[in-house]
Amino acid sequence: MLNWIEKALKRLRTENAVVVTVLSTQGSVPRTAGTRMLVFAQGEQGTIGGGHLEFQALAHARLLLAGQSTQTTLHQVLGPSLGQCCGGALALGFEPVSAADLPRLRDLLMPPRTPLALFGGGHVGKALVNALAPLPFAIRWVDSRDEIFPSDVPDVVDCEHSNPVQAAVTDLLPGSRVLIMSFSHAEDLDIVIACLKRQREQADLPFVGLIGSKTKWATFRHRLEDRGFTAEEIAHITCPIGVPGIAGKEPEVIAVAVAAQLLQTL
Repeated sequence: MLNWIEKALKRLRTENAVVVTVLSTQGSVPRTAGTRMLVFAQGEQGTIGGGHLEFQALAHARLLLAGQSTQTTLHQVLGPSLGQCCGGALALGFEPVSAADLPRLRDLLMPPRTPLALFGGGHVGKALVNALAPLPFAIRWVDSRDEIFPSDVPDVVDCEHSNPVQAAVTDLLPGSRVLIMSFSHAEDLDIVIACLKRQREQADLPFVGLIGSKTKWATFRHRLEDRGFTAEEIAHITCPIGVPGIAGKEPEVIAVAVAAQLLQTL
């Protein structure tokens, strides 16, 4: 659940609101068609791009809430009149909603989530869960150790104890992204092997990332070759992980770099 969506739906239980939707776009605009935000009499959740465009959308939504307008669409050109030089144009839709609309809005606002399997409950794993929770991933967090997971895990995360840990690879959802960062190199290697075997048979794991240095990966590569994996198969593993150019080793820094890399796979 994206944080703003949950907050918006919670407020809607007791306050009426207006859903503002980007209906269509032309040229360069801040957000794409289908982007939504909820506007309340005081405050709002979500964004359609900010700037003067959003300021006008907020003002119009509050006119609807106050019963001072019935106009449910606006067409805006992002030029000098709005103080935004994007040069594009868009149409905005406005829909008054109340608590009665909660079930429909939950389905409408919740984005599709890509399955992601995270192996390892260490410091980087914990930082990654926090970084990924607001993003469009459904996270399956796996570790071989008991009582490794924190008590305050986000709702989008399913924690799983698996021993041996690589057994969990068998029933991953097709299309799962995989991150491997267990507490031991031996476990890491077992998980990598399980992923490569599954990829050989099913070819349904688009991204398999392994935490570690170039030296660790050189060692793993030789061990995988000894087990009969081809160079093409081994190349399916990404190691080190994270977008290039971010050198920090703090768990939170690594988590941001890896989260950005995962978004590039969508």
